[in-house]
Amino acid sequence: MKVLVVHNRYRSEQPSGENNVVDAEVALLSAGGVQVGLFERRSDDIAAMSLPGKASVPLQVPWNRSARAALAARLRVERPDVVHVHNTFPLLSPSVLAACADARVPVVATLHNYGLVCPPGTLYRDGKVCTDCVGGAPVPAVRHGCYRGSAVATLPMAVNLLLNRARWRSGVTRFFCISAAQRRVLVDAGMPVARMTVKHNFVTDPGVRRSGDGEHVLFLGRLTPEKGVPLLMAAWDLLGGALGLPLVIAGTGPLSDEVSAWASSRSDVSYVGLRDKDSCRALTASAAAVVAPSAWLEAFGLVVVEAMAAGVPTVAPAHGAFPELISDGVTGVLHAPDSAAALADALRDVVSDRDRNRKMGEAARHRYDDDFTPEVGFRRLIEGYEAAIAAHGSA
Repeated sequence: MKVLVVHNRYRSEQPSGENNVVDAEVALLSAGGVQVGLFERRSDDIAAMSLPGKASVPLQVPWNRSARAALAARLRVERPDVVHVHNTFPLLSPSVLAACADARVPVVATLHNYGLVCPPGTLYRDGKVCTDCVGGAPVPAVRHGCYRGSAVATLPMAVNLLLNRARWRSGVTRFFCISAAQRRVLVDAGMPVARMTVKHNFVTDPGVRRSGDGEHVLFLGRLTPEKGVPLLMAAWDLLGGALGLPLVIAGTGPLSDEVSAWASSRSDVSYVGLRDKDSCRALTASAAAVVAPSAWLEAFGLVVVEAMAAGVPTVAPAHGAFPELISDGVTGVLHAPDSAAALADALRDVVSDRDRNRKMGEAARHRYDDDFTPEVGFRRLIEGYEAAIAAHGSA
């Protein structure tokens, strides 16, 4: 099988779980004997563009003729069996779907967020879940400046969504949704139900697992409001040191200064900043619990599965993809969303009984072995590709 992967890489200064997923899938396919090609653009390259070049980027978000032509040339030479599309923003655009249609190559698309129904892809605005644009015109997103707090920056994304909605629905042979929760939202918005399949992300075995009771509670991720960082700080303040374990926060983002100042005022909080992959794995394997207090509807939750792989229970809100990843009271603890008191209670619950905590960690590892290993991920990728190729041939 020959697969061509199409992806616009996010900026390297902003650690991207989506980039990591793409890289892991490419490596997995190559190791499994699949011929994999890459058709990429990098958002890092925008910084080196001329001023006219930078000014043209927003104009090409809905349709990039040069990207279409470049992909068409690759398809003529390589003739892949299937094209796997990931992110097309901002340097590729949905014009890549037209190139695939012209070449009569089936397309599989992984939907990593809610970008087909929400311009910024988050379903989150002003500190709460927002579905104002789902199923309709994305006018509210522009009015509220949902992308980077700017109506001007949001406009190209809104135009892209509006102009290319039909193209996505007709030009993709098979969609990979990364959770059933995400699939429900998209199907309710009118996406073609028969072509929407759930394929969870996989996680490579970290090679380290928790061996004791754990030394801390860990938050690992981007420091933003939608990741629930303010909620976590409020919940930890309510606990007042009652857990007997420190909180370790690893990551960076817009709230870094606020988190650093808050951590420096407390003896039971340590802010360690951005860490490399090995350090993150070590922090996870030494945790009593990993907390993922996201305020937005996470489409997956990679940090939860990474904790599972290390045999560590997790705490997360009972919305988005978390209820299908976490068995409440078995592999972790779910709490009522947007409630600092509920999060504080869940954190007490997960660490209060060491024996129960250990059993939850063991159950989490078993769930990982069943559903999220590279072997499972490879099988589901190939099944999806074969189904897309068969469906395209029948059409």
